[in-house]
Amino acid sequence: MQTALEFQPLRLPEHVQRLRAEVRAFIRSEIDAGTFDPDSPEEDWSVHKQFAKKVAQRGWIGMTWPRQYGGQERSFLDRFVVNEEMMASNAPNTVYFTADRQSGPTLIKYASERIKSEVLPKIIAGEACFCIGMSEPDSGSDLFAAKCKATRTDGGWKINGSKIWTTNAHRADYMIGLFRTSSPTDKNRRHGLTSFLVDMKAPGITCNLIDQMSGVRDFNEVVFDNVFIPDDQLIGEVDGAWKQATTELAYERSGPERFLETFAVLRKLVEIAGSKPDARMTEAIGGLVAELHALRRMSVSVAGMLEAGREPVSEAAIVKDLGTLWEQDLPQRVRRATAHLPIDAASYGGFEQVLQFNTRIAPKLTIQGGTTEILRGVIARGLGLR
Repeated sequence: MQTALEFQPLRLPEHVQRLRAEVRAFIRSEIDAGTFDPDSPEEDWSVHKQFAKKVAQRGWIGMTWPRQYGGQERSFLDRFVVNEEMMASNAPNTVYFTADRQSGPTLIKYASERIKSEVLPKIIAGEACFCIGMSEPDSGSDLFAAKCKATRTDGGWKINGSKIWTTNAHRADYMIGLFRTSSPTDKNRRHGLTSFLVDMKAPGITCNLIDQMSGVRDFNEVVFDNVFIPDDQLIGEVDGAWKQATTELAYERSGPERFLETFAVLRKLVEIAGSKPDARMTEAIGGLVAELHALRRMSVSVAGMLEAGREPVSEAAIVKDLGTLWEQDLPQRVRRATAHLPIDAASYGGFEQVLQFNTRIAPKLTIQGGTTEILRGVIARGLGLR
C-alpha cells in the first residue's frame, strides 16, 4: 500500500534542452511554411498524416522503445520535451500521439512477439493511429463496471457492446480495448477484464461521432456487433487486465497534454498585454505562469519516475486532476484579466477567436483520461484512505 506521494525535484539535463531547441526550430519552420496555425486546431486529416511522417523521419516517435522494433531507447525526458513543444504549439500530432504515449508501451510490456514485431514499426513510421476503448455508456470512467463483453468462440472471441468518449476511433487503425471476459468476484471487482488489440476495420464495428459545441469531431461511441477478435490479438492475461490498464493510465494521465490543451489563450494574453503590461496585468500573468510552472514540475517528476521504471499511478492521477481543472478554468481567468485592456481591433480579434474556441473545448477536459471523481478515488486508494 502506498502511504505517501512523491514528486521529487528534477531538472532537465543539458542534452534534453538541446533537443528542445531542435524541436522548437522544426515547429517554427512548419508554422512558417503554413503547415498549421498554432492558434487554430488543424482538422484536415491529410495534414496530420503528413506531419506524422515528418516527425517520424526525425526519430521522434517511439523514442523510448527498444531498438529491435525501431525505437531509440532514449529517455522519457527526451520524449517529454518533444511532447511539450508539440502541445504548446498546437501541432497536428493526432495520428501518432496516443500510440506513442500509451499504446506502444502497453504492447511492449504485454503483447505477443508477433504483435510487437508487426505493429510497433508502423507506429514509429507514423503509419498507425490508435484509440483507447475503456469508458462505457453506463459506467463512464468506472472501469470495474465495464460490460462490453468478449465471449470465447472458435479461434478467438466475439465482442458485443459499446465504448464511449473514444477519441479518434473513426480514424484509428487499432484500438486497445478493455472487455468483460468473466464476472467479477465478491472479493475482487478487478477480476474478469481482458485487453485485446482490435483492428478498427474489422466487420461489425460502427463509430458514431459525438458532436461537441467546439465544432471539433473527435469523440465517438464505438459499437461492437459480433466483432471477431483472433486469439493472437490477446494482450496480457485473460481476466487479468486490470494491472496493465492502470499501467497504461499512468502514461496517459501525467504528460504536458494534461495542462497545455488551452495554453493558446495564455500565449495570446501575453501577446496582447504587450512588453510593458500594467501592475494588474503583470500580477494576473505572473500568477497563471507560476501555477503552470508548478504543474509542469510535477509532470516532469512523473516522467522521471517512468524513466526509472516505476508506475506512479497516484502521482499521475494528481497531475491529471489538477492539470485539467487548471486548463479548464484558464479561458475564463484570461477573459477576466483582459477586462481593463483597451480593445485594439487587429490584435484583439485574433485573441477573441482563440478564447472562444478554448472556452468551448474546456468542458470536455475533465472527462477525457478519467473524470475528476474517479481520479480522486485513485488518489485516495494510493494513500490508503479507501
